Amino acid sequence: MPSLPALDALRAAVADRHPRYLAELERLVNIDCGSYTPDGVNAVATFAADALRALGADVARIPHAPIDGARQLGDLVVGRIDGEGPRLLLIGHMDTVFEEGTAAERPYRVKGGRAYGPGVTDMKAGLLAGLHAVAALQAVGGAPRVTFVCNPDEEIGSPFSTPVIRNLAAEHDVALVLECARANGDIVSARKGIADAVAIFRGRAAHAGIEPEKGRNAVLAAAHATIAIHALNGRWPTATLNVGTVQGGTRPNVVAERAELQIDLRARGGEELDAAWQAVAALVAEPAIADVTATLERTAFHPPMERSVAAERLVALAQRLAGELGFTVNDAATGGASDANTTAAAGLATLDGLGPIGGDDHSPSEWLDLESVVRRTTLLAALMLHADEAL
Repeated sequence: MPSLPALDALRAAVADRHPRYLAELERLVNIDCGSYTPDGVNAVATFAADALRALGADVARIPHAPIDGARQLGDLVVGRIDGEGPRLLLIGHMDTVFEEGTAAERPYRVKGGRAYGPGVTDMKAGLLAGLHAVAALQAVGGAPRVTFVCNPDEEIGSPFSTPVIRNLAAEHDVALVLECARANGDIVSARKGIADAVAIFRGRAAHAGIEPEKGRNAVLAAAHATIAIHALNGRWPTATLNVGTVQGGTRPNVVAERAELQIDLRARGGEELDAAWQAVAALVAEPAIADVTATLERTAFHPPMERSVAAERLVALAQRLAGELGFTVNDAATGGASDANTTAAAGLATLDGLGPIGGDDHSPSEWLDLESVVRRTTLLAALMLHADEAL
């Protein structure tokens, strides 16, 4: 059982670093680092690599090498710190969803106890919480064994970093993922799986006014498919399906030869996710318009993070430590995916949502509760220190 004096010392060490944390948060929020802004992501990677080296980490910086016409991404940073106890895998991402120029349009600001700015919650605050938690542990004599992954591409499904994370999962005992806590303070013990897909419909072009009967309208076929896909919602208890973008055609006086749908499927269990995928595949394979053909390609995939017995033990440990720190914490299942899906699917005991409290992710009003920073970073450090009690 951890003693209150030990937790008090840990909290004091975190609090001592709080001014530095805030200065670094402002610095990072004011860097444009959307997934496809590699220079900005690499600026964050340089910061993270320097911070990890200052903590005594052996740091590897892995550049992205695009293949098959893929877009350039930023570098992946992996820092290893020797220590004692369970092998801990900490994961935080450096990229955001925002376009270049967003930081200049709405830079970091503080109002009413909240910080605002692009990526302040998702997830620059959590990335920093991990670094400061390790530093606070070292300040009070804690020496956990930590591998710290700074991921450049989580917001686009981690295509570059997933293989690295999956391989690292096999070498570790616990994964602590640094996405921020939910707006109500909940940590995350389960996440839906996600299958993203693109459906391409191909018809036949023709003059829409002179001889439309010679055409085969791909846009119309895609429209029928959109309605049919959305009608699948409710067929399975937790599955959701959404056609997020529709593109097609060239001019209003041309029967559309091509159309494209981008589709999002989510479910809490693997069987539901697979059933939803098969249903969409069957719909796409039989377009509603004669002589139109279609293909379906999966573009991203996260297996479900199902609430496991190992996760339940981590939740119980987090709740006990939070109680000793003077607050309560609950866990939740959420519809969004993260790199926790990868580690959990690999069989690694995983807990997510361990950053400070925030909300309105991916929006102009994204916010971080500054009052939560010290207590949530202390809780993260305490979990690292006592993780063996959940194994």
